[in-house]
Formats: sequence, C-alpha cells, structure tokens
Amino acid sequence: MQNISVRALFDCPTRLVSEYEFPWEAIENLAENIIALGQTLGSDYYSPKENIWIHRTAKIAESAGISAPCIIEGGAEIRHCAYIRGSVYVGAGAVIGNSSEVKNSVLMERACLPHFNYAGDSIIGRGAHLGAGAVISNLRLDRTSVTVTRGDEKIETGRRKFGAAVGDGTEVGCGAVICPGSIIGKGCIIYPLALVRGCVDEKTIYKSVDRKAERRM
Repeated sequence: MQNISVRALFDCPTRLVSEYEFPWEAIENLAENIIALGQTLGSDYYSPKENIWIHRTAKIAESAGISAPCIIEGGAEIRHCAYIRGSVYVGAGAVIGNSSEVKNSVLMERACLPHFNYAGDSIIGRGAHLGAGAVISNLRLDRTSVTVTRGDEKIETGRRKFGAAVGDGTEVGCGAVICPGSIIGKGCIIYPLALVRGCVDEKTIYKSVDRKAERRM
C-alpha cells in the first residue's frame, strides 16, 4: 500500500516541506514559511515587491503575474501569462508556463507546469511534469473537508482545500484531472485524460482506477 509520507514521495524535499510528515501539513502554514525563508535570502535575489524574492538567474515574462508571498529559485522560468496567486515556492529550474495558474503550492526542482495547467494547495515533486491542460483540483464539490483515501482507509486532512502531492519524476498526461486529496507516488505515468482519485503507488502506469500496471524502469 502506498506510503504517503513526505519522505516516501520526495527524495530531496525543500525545507518548506521536509519538516512535515504528510504533504497536506506543509500546505497549512506555507505563506508564513515562505516569508520566513525569503527573509534569509541574500543578494542573489531581488524583490520587485514586498515578500517576493526572485533569483537573478530566473526568467520572468513581462506578462506573468506574481502575487506575494513567493520565492522563485535560480534558473526557473515563469512564462507568458503565467499566474502565481501567492504562497508559492518555485524550485530551481522549475517551469510555470503559458496560462498556467498556481496558488499555495510548492514546486520542487525542475517541476514543470508548462501549458494551461492549474495546481492549488499542492506539492509537485522534483522533475515531475504535467502535460498540457492537466489540472489538480483542490476543492471538493460539496465544499467539505478533503480526505485522503488509501485502500479502505480514509485519512482526514483537516483542510477544506488540498489538491495533491505528485511524487518525484511522475509524468501526468495531457488533460488529466487529479482530484482533491490525491497522492501520486514517485515515477508514475498518468495517462492522458485520466481521472485520478485517492492514492497511486509509485512506479505505476495509471490509465484508470481499474486499469493500472507496474512501470518497469
């Protein structure tokens, strides 16, 4: 059964995440933690607005919108019409691309949301990639607290909004929808147009809840 701890999903989690046991716990105080971390950063970063820190090697499109608090690390790219809605950490070499929107989330090193993506209240692992139009939903339709379903077990997150944790190196196909409270392990392949709900074991090829196979790497 899928191990849903931070350490099982991410080999080298940023310090914003590493002190927590479960991913949704890191989301709780993310804004405050980003501000605290930002205040320790040196001259390699500039601050175009209060509580926004951008590494001088990051590439920021003029059309991008960035709200505080936010840290953007070296080599990251914020492309045309990307929208960072605040409380976002963008790791080194990560990409938020054309018309993609991110809020209250952590993108680790080389995470990539390049085209028409949405991620809210989520953690995206190192080298993970969302194909065009893939979205991570963070709010249940009935507006009740998000739970994480693992087999027959339901784990209460205590949060009205929690999207997903996507493990290191996972590839999410175009148009896929990841439902609130989903945990996807490391090295998975999620097929285009798939609907993901609950937990997906690491190194899984996921077509649907009834069509899964082990990924041989």
